[in-house]
Amino acid sequence: MKDLYPSRQAANAGLLPRLDPVVHGDWTPNAPIGEAQCAQFDRDGYLVLEDLFSEAEVAHLQAAAGRLLADPAALDAETIVAEPQSREIRSIFEIHRQSDAMARLASDARLAEVARFLLGDRVYIHQSRLNYKPGFKGKEFYWHSDFETWHVEDGMPRMRALSMSVLLAENTPHNGPLMVIPGSHRTYLTCVGETPDDHYLSSLKRQEYGVPDEDHLAELAHRHGIVAPTGKPGTVILFDCNLMHGSNGNITPFPRANAFLVYNAVSNRLEAPFGVDKPRPWFLAHRGDPEPLTVACGPLAEAVPA
Repeated sequence: MKDLYPSRQAANAGLLPRLDPVVHGDWTPNAPIGEAQCAQFDRDGYLVLEDLFSEAEVAHLQAAAGRLLADPAALDAETIVAEPQSREIRSIFEIHRQSDAMARLASDARLAEVARFLLGDRVYIHQSRLNYKPGFKGKEFYWHSDFETWHVEDGMPRMRALSMSVLLAENTPHNGPLMVIPGSHRTYLTCVGETPDDHYLSSLKRQEYGVPDEDHLAELAHRHGIVAPTGKPGTVILFDCNLMHGSNGNITPFPRANAFLVYNAVSNRLEAPFGVDKPRPWFLAHRGDPEPLTVACGPLAEAVPA
């Protein structure tokens, strides 16, 4: 397949136009989000959904996350990533396969139907993880476009995927919340540097390749500005696969945690990576013939035992 979004191939970084729609579905009054929300996602590349879940459902998810963090020995060791300078857990991948509660969350209609509408297709989970940024020790996530990595290292052909971050702790302006450059999803920022073998082993802790250059980042930030969406537990922040985003470190005593779900269109299933010989491992990118999600309705806490 022709590489429509080449990156890490040239000596200099560059800005390329997006060749794919942002919203693939046609809005109607029956859509799972409002017309203004649809227009905002198309324009800004992100959307904040509040009050989707009851207090009981949020408590149910927080308890499930607590169990994952409390018993790492019960998890697949490959799926656990620690902070660079400590043994604190930074991320646990494949949570939808290691937690019934997280599997139920991923298939919940309040999330999955939005993904199906925006992507205009049946969807599956490309990647899932629990992100944890502990108080005082949580490190930053540098600016990046997820699609650049998913394209170069995983083989995702087109921009037809999105992420949903379900907040499990309050995100404030001070504890390292997600930051986004609204509107940056309409420009593809290429990166430089040949990707080393097994790059994922270091990139999950500190990324050195697939990192945007400062000059183009500054250009995007001056053009579009920077926004840091915050919210109470249960808030959902969803954003386009090509939106430039990152987060600061957390030097407050207040930890930050979120369940992170990546939905990809079934028609956008992975192919051979566009920039490396060996694709990243199974827990970072679902390969093969994906099974579309079966959408589930009803309260989370009643669907899966606590």
